[in-house]
Amino acid sequence: MMRTRTARRSAEHRLTWQAASLLLAYPDAEQRARLDLVTQLTAHLPAEQSRPLLDTAEALRALTETAAAQQYVDTFDLRRRATLLLTYWTDGDTRNRGMAMLTFTQAYRAAGVAPPSSEVPDHLPVVLEFAATVDPIAGAALLSANRRAIHAIGMALQDENSLYAPTLAAVTATLPPANDADLGWARRLVDTGPAAESVGLAPFTLTVPPRRSGTDREPAVAKGLR
Repeated sequence: MMRTRTARRSAEHRLTWQAASLLLAYPDAEQRARLDLVTQLTAHLPAEQSRPLLDTAEALRALTETAAAQQYVDTFDLRRRATLLLTYWTDGDTRNRGMAMLTFTQAYRAAGVAPPSSEVPDHLPVVLEFAATVDPIAGAALLSANRRAIHAIGMALQDENSLYAPTLAAVTATLPPANDADLGWARRLVDTGPAAESVGLAPFTLTVPPRRSGTDREPAVAKGLR
């Protein structure tokens, strides 16, 4: 019985991660197909787990492709306050960030897949798809190790009443419960931002996904992990 419950919970987490990855992808011409897939995936989840994901999906369906794309850029690309890059939250603009990213790359390679070429390895939708479709154990470990950052993203989105806030709530519900220290850390990061260094940065200094041009609007889903 215990093994059955554990297997069911693992399957539900993987469905949640995959649906969240699709919802957090850049809204391009494939958006409608991704939203249809979210509907199919969430049909296999209990109502309390599917509802937050469907809330985001329904809000996105109500927008035109142009409006959804602009909202995505405004939310995630133009402001670091809600960036989906996990190592930005933990390491900020410091020389430690390159080493922190290496943890994600090594996890992907250890699971037998190449890191995605079209997105940085710590991008939350990439990590979610890895956990859902490639290696749920290694993926869950990455998500759990970065749960403070994920809580911070969720708080930032909640503060803005973002349509993406329910999806982050669904993701955090799959992680180990946050204690007061976790939540306090996340709140401080949202309010003040992570650490920064003004000199001596390593060559890798990207902190926020750039605004996508007309020729570079790839969805954030980790195609390279399939």
